[in-house]
Amino acid sequence: MHRVSSLFFRLLALAVVPAVFGFSQVAVAQNRSASQDLGKQEAPAQQHDTAKDLQAPQTQSPANVEKASPTEATSSALVLGPGDELDVTVYGAPDLSGHTRVSSDGNISIPLIGYVRVGGLSSSEAEAEIEAQLRQHLIVNDPQVSVYAKEFTSSGISVAGEVAKPGFYSALGPHRLFDVLQAAGGLSERASGSVTISHKGDAENPVKVELSQDPAEVVQSNIELHPGDTVFAAKAPMVYVIGEVNKPGGYILNSANAMTVLRVVAAAGGPTNAASLGGAKMVRRTPSGLKELPVPLKAILRGKTADMPLSADDILFVPSSHLKTVVAMSTVVASSAATAAVYHVY
Repeated sequence: MHRVSSLFFRLLALAVVPAVFGFSQVAVAQNRSASQDLGKQEAPAQQHDTAKDLQAPQTQSPANVEKASPTEATSSALVLGPGDELDVTVYGAPDLSGHTRVSSDGNISIPLIGYVRVGGLSSSEAEAEIEAQLRQHLIVNDPQVSVYAKEFTSSGISVAGEVAKPGFYSALGPHRLFDVLQAAGGLSERASGSVTISHKGDAENPVKVELSQDPAEVVQSNIELHPGDTVFAAKAPMVYVIGEVNKPGGYILNSANAMTVLRVVAAAGGPTNAASLGGAKMVRRTPSGLKELPVPLKAILRGKTADMPLSADDILFVPSSHLKTVVAMSTVVASSAATAAVYHVY
């Protein structure tokens, strides 16, 4: 009987242990499948959050904000160009820092990198470009670059024409017309008062400004200039007086006050004693050639006839009177004879 019971317990153990082991494997498998399903459900959410995390800095990056509005960045900041002198500083890497100049093709040379194109970029954009090149070449892990423009030789205003000191004037920002003309020494004596301005990027549509003495018009004509603009002061047209006047020569035909025969004769010091006022003539250039016009200078000086306006390149000729010349010569001869007689007596 004892043997039968022990045999019965052995058989029972052999049946129960595999069942328990199989049940544990089923439970483990179910737990694994549940964890896998849960992982699959959480994976898209994690990927989605990761994508958001990667995209968030890009949408809030200042660099991308600048790229979104290139017009504002270009208009508000000066850009680098050929000939500009730069001081490039890479913090923590003095061997990569130094003084350089932008080449004619808009590049600068950086040690261990080579040429970096900065032409057309602002200083901050050039810093970002150099930092990107340092990262790309695995030279500096977290580069901090500073670009300081010592001289903007490509960003200035050119002044030409009838000014005291024509040339190129550096402008680090907007300037007014009168400021630039003052820097150039002001208008010369031959300037007409007409100034033509060609804006950078719009040279086909120049702006013409007439300088006036009226305070209200002066304020309107003092327009704003930007680096890259060109200012040209036009030369005033001339009229000429020759013959029997005290100061023959050329005189400016001012656009503000029209030049007339009476005014130019007065500017020439008036006629001489030997002048033949009735024989004055004016030579004028016309599309058909030179044309000779009579000038009633005697009547104009006496106020008996209206004054005559003059045009550019007119030539007023005041001839000499033969009778007055003979009388003048006789006076000189008589004076010389009297002087000789005086010396003869003594």
